[in-house]
Amino acid sequence: MEGTTTLTETAETTPNPASAEPEVHSHEGHTHDHDHSHEGHTHSHGPALNPECTREIAVEVSADVVSAAFKATIKRYQKLARIPGFRAGKVPEAVIRSRFMKDVRQEVLESLVAERFRIAIEEQKLQPVSQPQLLDLHLHDGEPLSFKASFEVLPEIDVTGYDTIKVEKPDAALTDEEFNSEIERMLDSQATMEPVEEDRVLADGDFAEVSFTGKLQGDDEAEPLKSDHALVEVGGKDTVEAFNSALRGAKPGQQLQLDVSYPEDFGEQRLAGKTVSYDLEVKAIKRKVRPELNDEFVKTAGGYESLEAFNTSFREQMATRKKQHLENEAREKMVDEWVKKFEFPVPESLVQQQVDVRLERGLRALAQQGMTAENMRKLDFERLRSAQRDMALAEVKASLILDKIAKTENVAVEDDELDRELMLVSLQTREPIDALKQRLTQDGGLNRIREQMLREKTGNAIYERLAS
Repeated sequence: MEGTTTLTETAETTPNPASAEPEVHSHEGHTHDHDHSHEGHTHSHGPALNPECTREIAVEVSADVVSAAFKATIKRYQKLARIPGFRAGKVPEAVIRSRFMKDVRQEVLESLVAERFRIAIEEQKLQPVSQPQLLDLHLHDGEPLSFKASFEVLPEIDVTGYDTIKVEKPDAALTDEEFNSEIERMLDSQATMEPVEEDRVLADGDFAEVSFTGKLQGDDEAEPLKSDHALVEVGGKDTVEAFNSALRGAKPGQQLQLDVSYPEDFGEQRLAGKTVSYDLEVKAIKRKVRPELNDEFVKTAGGYESLEAFNTSFREQMATRKKQHLENEAREKMVDEWVKKFEFPVPESLVQQQVDVRLERGLRALAQQGMTAENMRKLDFERLRSAQRDMALAEVKASLILDKIAKTENVAVEDDELDRELMLVSLQTREPIDALKQRLTQDGGLNRIREQMLREKTGNAIYERLAS
């Protein structure tokens, strides 16, 4: 889960007042290890904020407004409450207060705090980017409401000199060696596995069809590794040497026992750095048979008229991919230089949100590699979060810098550009365009897509200018 900052790994940083409303919960009915000794006061405790990005506001609401809110809420409860011995809508106020006062207070708390918080930040022209944390909240019927709220805002960013970064345009010319290597890989991907009929032992270049069970040493609770039909390339560049040594000279029907120690950087995460004891049976010897590259093959496999037409088209596609890859790397390097060049405080709430994104991405990858939910729960998430912080911080900084440059350059994403992007998403997901727009509008996804497009457009525009 490591990597460089890319234009596709930027963070959501647009202030959203609708999602920045304070969460308020009464302490009534809860037990604490410390003594507040002040009934009627509420606090909310959230994640640490960056002091350089933190703002605090104090809010007061008159006793008349508080009383009116209590009265209206109690009246609604009187209409809706169904209590034996009282007619519907005729429950006395005293009964509502005795039975439902905790709920009434919570509703008043949520409505008044949210409303007055919005008014206060609008008056002070503040745009929170974090969930507000409440302090010293005092609420009693007939008394003034008072509270303080702390939250993070976006920092002031000076990007003077962003257009003085040195950007080298890469040499994207496709070489014959690259073309031929890709042809070999393509033919390899079209190869078939054919059984070896002759009575002989396994040798380098063969594929052993095996069944096996494997047990992770030192982990009695781990599920055993099992397969009835696995293919192992003997002497293959990606084959662990212990398998090569055990399989060379073996014959079908032979049973083997071996311990395999996997390197720390092994591609399958659950095996990296582990030793596995295998019981293995060789079932068959197979060889890879690659197709011959000729007119007939390219007509059947790709619908090309001739081998010459295929070579021309394939070379053009490879050249385009190489150019895009190298230019993406150059753009990422440009953004990394900006991240190093410009120093400014970053809201910790945005960093932690990006840590969440990176962790979720990493956990999805582990799940795809076969890690079970039970084993995931055993992971040291505190250590994983800490390991992701530096990259998350760089990604948030990159997003904030690109947003600032977009404003400086007057870059904008037009509605027709957004519509084209949504059409592509609709085609890829097979979700009707109108339903897609409605869903993305409701969950905030539309703004995130526009944000991402704006950053990519900004990065591309500056790159083209500096690398020309």
